[in-house]
Amino acid sequence: MQTTQPTIRVSVRDQRLDLVSGERVLASYPISTSRYGLGSEAGSLKTPLGKFKIAEKIGADVPRGTVFRSRIPLAPDAALPPGDDLVLSRILWLDGLEEHNANTRDRFIYIHGTNHEEAIGTQASHGCIRMKNDDLIALFDQVPLSAEVIIET
Repeated sequence: MQTTQPTIRVSVRDQRLDLVSGERVLASYPISTSRYGLGSEAGSLKTPLGKFKIAEKIGADVPRGTVFRSRIPLAPDAALPPGDDLVLSRILWLDGLEEHNANTRDRFIYIHGTNHEEAIGTQASHGCIRMKNDDLIALFDQVPLSAEVIIET
């Protein structure tokens, strides 16, 4: 019996991420997409639409709440990166599979944990898909590298 690789479906309208296998929803999580809207323009801070794959899974063995800087986990006593929009716990780095979103990886668009869990469910990110840290850890463990991600309105 062949098993189907799970797919991640992101609904910008609903601010939800569903992990699906075929037509079955395996898990559903609240998320945050960009406060600047939708698009693939370099430097726009917008969330891209379309088909993607998980190009890299980063942080499998780090403790919950670990802060990343340039995809490197910081030591617990390290100085925090500048700014208030931190990448925490895990990173699923997306790579665009269509001409209009082919620059997604170069734009550093991730599914990642956040220090702004209170804003989950609203459009609040700088282009990435933000998740609650515990939700992201659960998702991270369920999706393989190269899993398909679909971001739609």
